[in-house]
Amino acid sequence: MTATTNSAFSPNKWRVLVMSALAFWLSSSILLDFVVMPNMYAAGMMNQPGFASAGYQLFEVFNHLEVVCAALVLTGMLIIRNGVGDRWQVYLAAGLLAITLIYTYGLTPEMGALGLQLDQFQVREAPALMNQMHSGYWFLEILKLAMAGALLKANYRQAQ
Repeated sequence: MTATTNSAFSPNKWRVLVMSALAFWLSSSILLDFVVMPNMYAAGMMNQPGFASAGYQLFEVFNHLEVVCAALVLTGMLIIRNGVGDRWQVYLAAGLLAITLIYTYGLTPEMGALGLQLDQFQVREAPALMNQMHSGYWFLEILKLAMAGALLKANYRQAQ
């Protein structure tokens, strides 16, 4: 039994993969946060009874896509790190993965459960906990965008 390995290590290929994943991830996050959700809010869709389940499905798919992007970025950063000076990039990538895991397995299911309307004849306001979770979501989202932007900028400079 033989194993074939490629000894030609090419960090440039991994850098392109990391930058592509970060660019896709950043652009899709900005599109969802600043175009899709405000338009849905302006159209009055958030007052519809099925919005919580539709929003949960939308964010569930997007959060799993974010986990894939974060895993690609972390894997790429672990492979292409050059030395001790680049360790902060690995920490940023690990932080991005942690944020996406918090979204995927913490905030999104909890917010979806809070928004479900089990009694269709009862009109109810959004719970106070939902507003706190939205604040936490936006804090993590701004942190995620800043971290991903810094990582993309650093990788772009290193690619030059």
